[in-house]
Amino acid sequence: MLPEFYQNCFQNLLTPAQYMMLQILVMLLQFHRTVTIEKLATVFPQPILFESRRKSIQRFLLLPQLSIQCLWFPVVKYWVKNRQIKKGKQLIFAIDRTQWREQNIFIISLIEDKRAIPIYWLTLTKRGCSNLGEQKALIRPVLRLFKGYQILILGDREFHSIRFANWLHTKEINFVLRQKQGTYIRSCNQSYQRLQDLGLKPGVSFFIHNAQLTKQKGFGQFNLAGYYPRKYRNKIEPCGWYLLTNLDSFSAAIKSFKYRSGIEAMFKDCKTGGYNLESTYTTGKRLIALILLVAIAYSCAVFNGRKSRQIGLQKYVGRLQELKRSIRRHSAFWIGLYGEPARWAALPT
Repeated sequence: MLPEFYQNCFQNLLTPAQYMMLQILVMLLQFHRTVTIEKLATVFPQPILFESRRKSIQRFLLLPQLSIQCLWFPVVKYWVKNRQIKKGKQLIFAIDRTQWREQNIFIISLIEDKRAIPIYWLTLTKRGCSNLGEQKALIRPVLRLFKGYQILILGDREFHSIRFANWLHTKEINFVLRQKQGTYIRSCNQSYQRLQDLGLKPGVSFFIHNAQLTKQKGFGQFNLAGYYPRKYRNKIEPCGWYLLTNLDSFSAAIKSFKYRSGIEAMFKDCKTGGYNLESTYTTGKRLIALILLVAIAYSCAVFNGRKSRQIGLQKYVGRLQELKRSIRRHSAFWIGLYGEPARWAALPT
């Protein structure tokens, strides 16, 4: 069952038949954990020929109403307000790509409670990294949606470009962008040197103010945080972090960038850990709409998981603790996907 504010929004934008189709597809995603149209058509509860069910799903995914801006943005905006995040407060977003076969998906997600909720995504008509134009195209709709909020963008080494950092700064957007070790830096009128020559090793950290990155001229100066923990979960990381930022302190930069791991967890949940997105061969508009259905199902599972924890049902779904394990065994997504609160609430007391 979709949350009430999802229902109100979708019913205002879709016909009754379209809304019913949406509900059924989201339910099938939750129970069968697959996005393959063939498999969805196989289990679709309609007494018609298989080929008719398959074509019905394909036509549904091409509906103009099934767009991110039309169907998803109102839900996300309402959800942020419902979390009592007032304008002027900071929202943290992570950008990243995921790629399989010919598919190259570029996505920006809202980080909240150490979890990433997909907000907007694009399909890139090429393999490999995004360019500055594509990065702007991904972020601009989110800026319009959350006008009045402070925005913080987190990006891994793919987004190390000083041009990208400069554009974010001109838009008054805070950022923390991980840099490649071979990037050149100059500080305090010293000569240029590569980041890998700054002496960052396990247990070492530093914060350089007003550093100039790359030998290209015409860009502003930003801060650089270096961070290399001694151990992470009893293992030494292969390399440290070089973080370009316009935040004012080392602690703020490091604390913020640690939230970026939420988008990695989200990718796993949407792929092998949940809905097996990589199994689909759908492309173009249908793929965008299919990811929208995944975003709806995924967010519902996360919200349901949090609700289960609040009312104490998580211990009935799975193990809470494990010997020699310091972190929670199961995420809110896992609890919500496999423990659906409605089932437990229906049991007699």
